[in-house]
Amino acid sequence: MSAKRALIVDDSLSARVVLSRMLQKYGLEVDTAESAETAIAYLAEQRPDVIFMDHLMPGMDGFQALQAIKNNPRTATIPIMMYTSQQGELYVGQARALGAVGVLPKLVKPVDVSKILYQLHLLPERRDTSPPSFVPVNVPPPVRVQEVRPEYPKPAPPPAPPADWRAQLESALRTHDADLRRFVVGSLDTFANRLGEDIRTQINAAPAFQQLPPPAPRPPYLWIGGMLLALVTGLTLAVLHQRALEANRAAAAQLADVQRANVALSDEVKQLRKLEALHAQEALQARRSLLNGSVTMATSATAAPLIAPVPYGEVPLAFGRLDALRELLNDLEARAFRGSVEVRSYSGRFCVVGNVNDGYALAPNELPAERCDVIGNPFQDSLSPAQRQSLAFANLASSVRQRSAGVLSVAVLDPVADATGDYPRSGEAATAGRWNEIAARHNRVEFVVVPGAPN
Repeated sequence: MSAKRALIVDDSLSARVVLSRMLQKYGLEVDTAESAETAIAYLAEQRPDVIFMDHLMPGMDGFQALQAIKNNPRTATIPIMMYTSQQGELYVGQARALGAVGVLPKLVKPVDVSKILYQLHLLPERRDTSPPSFVPVNVPPPVRVQEVRPEYPKPAPPPAPPADWRAQLESALRTHDADLRRFVVGSLDTFANRLGEDIRTQINAAPAFQQLPPPAPRPPYLWIGGMLLALVTGLTLAVLHQRALEANRAAAAQLADVQRANVALSDEVKQLRKLEALHAQEALQARRSLLNGSVTMATSATAAPLIAPVPYGEVPLAFGRLDALRELLNDLEARAFRGSVEVRSYSGRFCVVGNVNDGYALAPNELPAERCDVIGNPFQDSLSPAQRQSLAFANLASSVRQRSAGVLSVAVLDPVADATGDYPRSGEAATAGRWNEIAARHNRVEFVVVPGAPN
């Protein structure tokens, strides 16, 4: 059976490479196109089994390409999965109305790709109905934990070993040792019997030996041979027993490593929970500061801006920044404010490791800062102006102007690279953790209320 084929349509080279590698791991052949026009020309000669379509592209965008493909009877039945950073039920409804089978986030995970391929029947079923060879005992009941936000996924804890693992291991080793002994003894007995039968047959078949007088008493060499055979058997059993003991010690060492890894994983989970709580507390304080300072900002052109942090890898104008803008606009409308809200985004310079093809990630905290692959913000640099804000953010900014008849508006300014000089200087010993802590403070969005006459 020929391999399934997928087509990726995206103007970003790094996005095409990342998704292509995910699909190739599942045995799919992948073709790519850097624009919607190229994809339509490709479909005139080829017919893939699935299409992953980006939304925001120069020239013809993803929705226009989707509509053109579905209007062509030759390509209308090809399943199309929208592949974009846009969010919200409104966008998903528009995509499905035009014929898309679903919407994947721009930062797609391998588990999402696997689920989509199985739903589209592009991968064989992987169910296994055979019963397991080992059934664990004394397994503690599963613990329900509170669901966390998608940006902080909780890793699954490793399975706990059974309580009586030591007794089970010792019983298995004893059984294995007894089986080996029986096998060695039985093999030696069989070999000795076969050798004796061969010797007796040859003696009886020889005429000269048949006329000999009765044999003399057996020499003591047979006893020596028996002792040597017993010695070899004992040495063999001793070696096998020593190997079994070494295997037992290795298994105990592996179990100790698993327990240490379990403890380390528990510590990491606790740290993630602390970071999540700190992030939620910072967002709450930002909203409270916004509401408490609304009157001052509405009456003074030089009021301090509201600052909302942006974690590395998040779209700047989305998530908590969207909630902050919504509360600010509601408060200003309630006070009959006239003017605008300027939205300014700043990008911090992070210490990251990786490459363009595989993507970048924050460097480990203990890594020296001079060993970082890149000092900057590759994630935000790869976003176009339209991709820096979510669909919900853009809808909120446009709806407030219509709702207030131009009295209140939102102005999204061009992003600015943070040029503050409090990063560690050249030659100063600093770790990636300290560098990224400073960069996280500068990676932010500011909301500035500017009073003015209504339009």
